[in-house]
Amino acid sequence: MKFSRLQRYLLSILSGLLMVISFPHTGSLFPLVFFAWVPLLLVEHNVYREKYKSSKVFIHAYLTFFIYNVGASYWIFYSIGGEAGAVLAYFLNGIIMALVFMLFHWTKKYVGQKEGYIGLLFFWIGFEYIHFHWELSWPWLNIGNTFAVIPEIVQWYAYTGILGGTMWILLLNMLIFKLVSNVVFNKETLKIQTPLIYLSLALILIPSGLSYWSYATYEEVENPIEVVVTQPNVDPYNEKFSSDLRTQLDKFVLSAEDLITENTAVVLAPETAISRPFDEDRYDKAASFNYLQSRVNQWNGTSLFTGASTHKVFDHKRSVASRPIPNTEAFYEAYNTSVLISNNKPPSFVHKSELVLGVEKIPFSEWFPFLEKLSIENGGTSGTLGVEEEPRVLNTNGFTFAPIICYESIYGGMIAEQCRKGAEVIFVITNDGWWENTAGHKQHASIARLRAVETGRYVVRSANTGISCVINQRGDVVKATDYWVHDAFRETVHLNSKPTFYVTYGDVIGRSFSFVFFLLILLTLVRYLRRFGTSF
Repeated sequence: MKFSRLQRYLLSILSGLLMVISFPHTGSLFPLVFFAWVPLLLVEHNVYREKYKSSKVFIHAYLTFFIYNVGASYWIFYSIGGEAGAVLAYFLNGIIMALVFMLFHWTKKYVGQKEGYIGLLFFWIGFEYIHFHWELSWPWLNIGNTFAVIPEIVQWYAYTGILGGTMWILLLNMLIFKLVSNVVFNKETLKIQTPLIYLSLALILIPSGLSYWSYATYEEVENPIEVVVTQPNVDPYNEKFSSDLRTQLDKFVLSAEDLITENTAVVLAPETAISRPFDEDRYDKAASFNYLQSRVNQWNGTSLFTGASTHKVFDHKRSVASRPIPNTEAFYEAYNTSVLISNNKPPSFVHKSELVLGVEKIPFSEWFPFLEKLSIENGGTSGTLGVEEEPRVLNTNGFTFAPIICYESIYGGMIAEQCRKGAEVIFVITNDGWWENTAGHKQHASIARLRAVETGRYVVRSANTGISCVINQRGDVVKATDYWVHDAFRETVHLNSKPTFYVTYGDVIGRSFSFVFFLLILLTLVRYLRRFGTSF
């Protein structure tokens, strides 16, 4: 069968739409992801069979992934001042995904069909792993996140992380594509596709069935502590960085003090709750910090974990984040910081390391400093911020926790490393009020459920507004707030120091597949050069 141009475009659009409506909170119809790639694979195979120029594959792949990016992360556009950045994100990430898909097509074209389809697994999973670690890191749309709304069927993420879900999705799409292409292109009857039908059903039912069994029989590690979670609901645009700070702090302090008991280990308050920047080395000179310290000193041992905008001063340029102080030879670095305040003890500061592109980090600005001028200001400090050299953990009242700020909760590998360093529970502080009441804050909260499955740890989220919640060790939401409300609650969570396979070994699939990713590129290039003169 030969597709017309219109049919190819319609199939490409269909693929993108299926990806969107299967993704969390832009449809959440997750079963559709198991054949969302099939229309695009049919288009690619049509181009391959008809010996059209490979550029046609890129055009159709880009259309699919542009739709996926816009549809699944449309909410970025609602960030005031970030509209241009949102469009750039849709454009660039769509191009990157289309280029990865092209690697599969080129391998299929110059090495062989079987090698091409095997290569699709290595290229895409390798890409998603690399997407956690490079300058343009944006793993929010990694397709293994599709199951964030139903962690019951992916309890085996405790072994594979979300890249195991990506592999599951791609394998099923390739099987269903093989079945459909046998009928469409090879004119085979549906009856002789029975083995492929049974294999596809088995590949859906066996992993999800084993996961449900694991979920149903899971016995939670019990080691209770009591926490108080606050959601002050300060408007990030019209209040947070302009109104009286003491009033803002009291919105969570007074709510917490109504709930604290003699058993409360820690109170959580959100990202940049202390919104006026202060010098970490002179924290005792900051009125906002001193106010919180004075309140914590009255809490009979209960600690406060919250967020702050901070900076430090240096006598030399330390990194791309270092800015000169006018009329001096000194430099300062600004940070998005989590701070642990305990009774009559010096505070502990941990800086956010996985930064939001365009707001907290300007990609490639180390090589092209002029790019810093393009940073987007969403309140507070804009431009590239300072980061920690490696993931850190904090200790209070006899237990260890992973301090996570906002976007960092997308990075399973980083959190697994914190758990290897002794984290028994995961505390996330965030501000999800930038995007209005869209899918953004819902996706952010849901994806945190996968961190619980991967690590076997409770996840506790304190959001300025959004969804503040407690997630148990198997990914269930135990308690949650509504969006855009001033709220607080007390809950018991359980510590767990037992490592999962994923905590112990990390992204084994990602590391190995990304290695093969580069080998396959080299192999494809060699085969192409042997046929030098053939146009890509």
